[in-house]
Amino acid sequence: MPKRKPSTKDVLDKYGAKIEAQMNSEAMKSSTNYSQEYLKFKDEIAPEFSGYEKWAHSLGKSIKIKASSKDEAKLKKAIDAAHLDIEPAQALSLSIMSFISVFFFGLLLSFAIWFVNGSGEGAFPTLLFLLFVIFSIFLFYFVNSYPERLANKWRLKASSPMVPAILYVVVYMRHTPNLEKAIAFAAKNLQYPLAMDFKKVFYDVEIGKFSTIKESLDNYLETWRDYSIEFIEAFHLIESSLFESVEGKRIATLEKSLQVVLDGVYEKMLKFTHNVRSPLTNVYMLGVVLPTLGLALIPLASSMLDGKIKGVHIFVLFNLVVPFLVFFLTDKILMMRPGGHGETNLLKRNPLYAKYKSNSHFVRAFFLCLPLLIIGLIPLIFQFTPLPAALGIPSDVTFSQLGLPGDALANEYLFGFEKVGEEIKGPFGLGSMILGLFIPLSFALFFSIAYGDKTKALIKERAKTKQLEAEFNNSLFQLGNRLGNGTPPELVFGRVAQSSKGLMTGDFFRRVNYNLQQMGMSVEKAIFDKNRGALRYYPSETIATSMRVLVESSKKGLKIAAVSLMSISEYIKNIGKITTRLKDMLAEISADMKSNMTFLAPLLSGIVVGLSSMILMILSRLDIAAMGEGAAGAADVGSFANLFEYIFMVPPFYLQIIVGIYLIQVVFILTKTLVVVDSGEDELEKTSKIASNLKKGIGLFFVTALLSVIILSILAISVI
Repeated sequence: MPKRKPSTKDVLDKYGAKIEAQMNSEAMKSSTNYSQEYLKFKDEIAPEFSGYEKWAHSLGKSIKIKASSKDEAKLKKAIDAAHLDIEPAQALSLSIMSFISVFFFGLLLSFAIWFVNGSGEGAFPTLLFLLFVIFSIFLFYFVNSYPERLANKWRLKASSPMVPAILYVVVYMRHTPNLEKAIAFAAKNLQYPLAMDFKKVFYDVEIGKFSTIKESLDNYLETWRDYSIEFIEAFHLIESSLFESVEGKRIATLEKSLQVVLDGVYEKMLKFTHNVRSPLTNVYMLGVVLPTLGLALIPLASSMLDGKIKGVHIFVLFNLVVPFLVFFLTDKILMMRPGGHGETNLLKRNPLYAKYKSNSHFVRAFFLCLPLLIIGLIPLIFQFTPLPAALGIPSDVTFSQLGLPGDALANEYLFGFEKVGEEIKGPFGLGSMILGLFIPLSFALFFSIAYGDKTKALIKERAKTKQLEAEFNNSLFQLGNRLGNGTPPELVFGRVAQSSKGLMTGDFFRRVNYNLQQMGMSVEKAIFDKNRGALRYYPSETIATSMRVLVESSKKGLKIAAVSLMSISEYIKNIGKITTRLKDMLAEISADMKSNMTFLAPLLSGIVVGLSSMILMILSRLDIAAMGEGAAGAADVGSFANLFEYIFMVPPFYLQIIVGIYLIQVVFILTKTLVVVDSGEDELEKTSKIASNLKKGIGLFFVTALLSVIILSILAISVI
């Protein structure tokens, strides 16, 4: 009977004590180095979540709610994964208070409207209150699951550099088989937040949470068990490599760990691309198509129900409830996305980041869009302000009085105000519908201009970096060969720059060589210096990883550095193949959703706005009572006429504003979703894509709605 091949677990069980002893002894030697930075580490660990933590702490002190043991364990796991400084009871208290706050706000608002309208005469606004109840329920589930979403967001960010993390450890251990130092090296060079997690492995020992580094590391790895088992398996292989007696087998085991994590990431992303299509389609149908089609029925429904459906109801439904539903559904989709693949966020390292964070973009966009907003508000200014009377001009005029040609519109009022008792209803006029389109246009252009301005330069820099990464693999071979031939790092960059003349890599290596020869910097400073380092101008995780490995391995000898660079080159080639395959598979999904978001949804919404204006024009001219004169059923016809009183309609002026704002919300939500699906938590890409999609989507909505309103309204006027 053949002897069973020992598993990774068998190896770890056999040599676990030795690993623990080795790592613990090393930790005791270097723990003071980490202790000096521990307070800084605590300040940096989770700055993003301070707002949520603040609210949870505040409400947790005033309200004491005990969660069930099952819910508490679930919340505790999510809180720990997200590195939140709160208790499960505090998180539960915040979710319940969110529900109570919105519920009572809706109740008080409903009572206020009831009393203003006359509690004895008007009916209680049940529909408005019901919409707020629905919204409060959604909000409860959203806030209650917020720690879980933050945990997923943290994992997604942390897992983007997961493969480079294994690479750092593997490359370091090729020449120095010391796991503790390899993890410290990775923690030093990885980006946030995985670097924080690796540092926490050491700090948890220092504060007495665990007695040994191995115990702390094993505990940390367990947090990934339900999320990335390949990450755990890769580390287990790395640990087992320490006890391989043959050097070749040790190196092979290390390289296998890297392949394990690469294969695991690829298989998970492959499965995700197959599973995500149907949920995204459902989101589009439930969150965009059906609500938009439902809008077409609102004009008739509001007139038939004697004005019981008001603009505020539609606003709460389409600008609060439905967007929240879309956000909730897309958030569930993002929870499905595995980590390990995505754009690493090096935005803060770019010298243009300060300009990106500046508020000057929003100030400029505000003043550019303010005239459009004022144009859109003109009907409301003439309806609700004393400005027309102060200027001595009428509050409404016909198209003929304005001197506009056209017999069909000659007697049509621009704004179309209707006086019912002491109340002025409307505006119902064609002019108000056209002017109202400028309000959502101004909002969309505000964000589009601001986001476009702040990302334009950075997107160009990223394009240069992408080109550099595409060329970099060949340059690594040159670096490795020259180092292997005995050329010192201080000279090798200048020679590679000469051979790469005309390429982006040539520019990068020339910067490094200039810092070395002219500025007298060390190799590390020439590449990584915060003010003058070459990497400052080309913020790339791939290049940073390669150069860190070069700097570290060259300390051990040129031959070791050459071998390390060859390993990096092979890694870049493999990860490039995987990335290309995944992007090809995601491209079809992204293209479909982008088309739906920027073309079909705006087109459909614009047509619906035009149809609502057409219905208004028909109802305002349809004298059904007159049609029934002399008929036996004149009374019935009169009742039927009262059923379609257009003055009870929600004016299309408000409807198109609500639709426009809803489209803006949809573009924000779906764009962020598609970016995360494709590239992970990439802030720069999100901002840039929102600017582009808003310009396309709302631009098409504006043109479609404008043409639909004019053409269909004139058609209705001409026919009736």
